[in-house]
Amino acid sequence: MGILSRTSYVIRSKINAILNRAEDPTETLDYSYEQMRDELQEVKQGIADLTTQKKRLEIQKRRLEENVEKHNEQAREAVQQDRDDLARKALEKKKSKMNQIEDLETQIAELQNTQDQLVDKKDKLQGRIEEFKTKKETMKARYEAAEASTRVSEAMSGVGDEMADVSRAIENAESRTEEMEARSQAMDELQDTGAFDDALSDEDEIDRELQSGRTDREVDAELETLRAELGKSSGDAEVDAADADSEADADAPADPEVEAELEELQQEEDADASN
Repeated sequence: MGILSRTSYVIRSKINAILNRAEDPTETLDYSYEQMRDELQEVKQGIADLTTQKKRLEIQKRRLEENVEKHNEQAREAVQQDRDDLARKALEKKKSKMNQIEDLETQIAELQNTQDQLVDKKDKLQGRIEEFKTKKETMKARYEAAEASTRVSEAMSGVGDEMADVSRAIENAESRTEEMEARSQAMDELQDTGAFDDALSDEDEIDRELQSGRTDREVDAELETLRAELGKSSGDAEVDAADADSEADADAPADPEVEAELEELQQEEDADASN
C-alpha cells in the first residue's frame, strides 16, 4: 500500500471514528434513559411534596376538630352557668371551626385525588422505564455486536487490500529479479564470445582471422629459432614426443585382469602352434 493510499485510509478511519462517536446510538439511548429517570424522580418528588402538604392539612383539621369539641364543652358549661352570651360566643366559634374543617376536607380530598393520579403516573412511568431499560440494553448489545463485526470486517478488508499490494510487490520483485538474472546471463555470454571486444574494435571477422594466422606464424618462427639454438630439428622434436608417449605408457601401472587375459590368449596361440 502506497504512502498516499495509507494516509488516506488512516484519515478516513479517524473521521469515521469521530462521526461514529458523535452518532453513537448507545449514548442516545443512555441519555433518553437518564431523562426518563429524571422525570420519574420529579414525579416522586412531587408526590412527596403533595403528601407533605396533605399531612399538614390533616394535622390542621385535627386541631380544628379538637377546638370544636372544646367549644362544645364551653357552650354546655356556659348554659349551666346561665351565661347564654358565652354559650352563643362558643357556638359561633364552633361554627367557624366547622366551616374551616369543611374547607380543609375539600382541600385534602383534592390533594388525595392529585396524589392518586401522580402515584398512578409514577407506576406507569416506572413500568415504561423498566421496559425501556430492557430494550435499551438489548439494542446496545446488538449495536455493540454489529459494531464489533463491522470493525472485524473493516480490518479484514484493510488486510486484504494490503495483502493484495504485497502480492503485487512480490510479483514485481520476482519479475525484475528474473529480468536482472537474464541480463546477467546475457552479459556473461557476450563476454565469453568476445562480443564486447568486437564492439570496442574496428576490426571485422577477416581482420581477426588474418591476425590469428599472423600470431600462429610468429609463434612457429620463434619456436624454430629456439630449436636451432638448442641444436634440434623438427624431426627430433617429433621423436622426443613419441618417446615421451612410450615412456608414459611404460610407466602406467598394469591392469591385472588385462594381463591375465593377455596371458590366456598367448597360451592359446602357443597351443595352436604345437598342433
